[in-house]
Amino acid sequence: VQPSLPMLSMVQSTEAKTGPLSVVEVNVNGEAATAKPEDYLWQLRLNVFEKAKTVATVCTSGTLCTVSNHEGIEGSPFGSFVDYVLDNDGNPVLLMNEMSMHTMNIEKNALNGDGSVSGLVTLFVQNDGGNSNGKKGQDLGRCSFTCKVEKIPSDAEDMDVLRMRYSLTHAYADQVMDSPKFAFYRLIPEKIYYVGGFGVLAKWVDVEDYKTAAPDILAREANDIVKKLNREYMEDLQLMARHLLGVSTEIEEIRVTNVDRLGMDVRVTCQQGTRRNKLSTDEFRIGFRIPVISIEDAKSEVLKVFQEAWEKDKHITWGDEEEPGSQIPIMKIAADSLE
Repeated sequence: VQPSLPMLSMVQSTEAKTGPLSVVEVNVNGEAATAKPEDYLWQLRLNVFEKAKTVATVCTSGTLCTVSNHEGIEGSPFGSFVDYVLDNDGNPVLLMNEMSMHTMNIEKNALNGDGSVSGLVTLFVQNDGGNSNGKKGQDLGRCSFTCKVEKIPSDAEDMDVLRMRYSLTHAYADQVMDSPKFAFYRLIPEKIYYVGGFGVLAKWVDVEDYKTAAPDILAREANDIVKKLNREYMEDLQLMARHLLGVSTEIEEIRVTNVDRLGMDVRVTCQQGTRRNKLSTDEFRIGFRIPVISIEDAKSEVLKVFQEAWEKDKHITWGDEEEPGSQIPIMKIAADSLE
C-alpha cells in the first residue's frame, strides 16, 4: 500500500529560474534524472498492473497462439483470431468451436497432452484505440498472456455471468453458445508481459497484482476525449504550454496523447533556440488534483488546468500568495531533439 502523501510533495521546480512551474524531470523509464519521484509518481500515472488490466479490459479480441498438432507443422506456433471476455479475476474466457484448429490444438496439447510439447498458450491483445490519436502499430499498448487452459464445465459457479458477458460483448454468441459444438475455455495466466508502445515501458507483470488491479475508468472514452481536446482546444493547449509547462520558444506542434483518471499526457514540439531547423520534443504528464471517477469529472479537471493557464496569461490573481497553476502537479517524462 502506497503512503498517503500531501499534494505539495508532487510539485517541484526544475530550476530556480522557472519560478512557480511545478515540473519534475524524469527519463523515459520513469527513473528520476533531477529528483527522486518514487514517492509520488504513482499518484500521477497508472501503474503497470493497471495499464495491463486496462488493455485486457478494453480489448475484446486478440491472437491466440497454440502449439500446432497438424501434420507437417507439429510443435510449431499457430496463431488464430479469437474473441474473449474477462472473468472476475481478469482471466480471458473464450467461446470456441470444437472444429476450430486452435481448439483441436488445445484439446490435444494443453488439456490431454503427454508433456512432449508445451501445454501453454499465449493470448496477444493490443489496444487499437479506435485508430485515433495518431497512434498505430507499435505505438499502441499491448499485452501477452501466457496461460494454462481449462475447459469450463456447464455447471461452473460463474457460468451464468460469463454467458451474460459474452452475449453483451459479442452479438453472435447467443446463436452458438448452446450448441454442443461450442464450449467455454478459461485461460489462467502464468506470465503476463506488457508493452506500453514503441520505445517505452515494457515489463513482466505480476499475475496476482494484475488480478487485483482496476482498469482505468476512462479507458473506453479516453480516445474521444483526446480527439476533442486536440480538435477544439488548441488555443488553450498553447496557453498551457507557455504558462504551465514553461515552453518559451515557438511551438511547432502540441497535442494531447492520452487521458486517464489520474491526468493527461501532452507532447510538445518546438524550436530549440533560434535555429528553425533544430526541434525538440518533450512529453509532459499533467496530473489531476484528484483521481476522477467519471467522464464529467475528467472534463472538469482538464478545464481547470486550462482556466489557470488563462488566468496566468491575463495576470489574474485571487489575492493569495499562490500563482495560478502553481499547484498543478506536472512532470516532464521524456525529451528528444532532432536537427
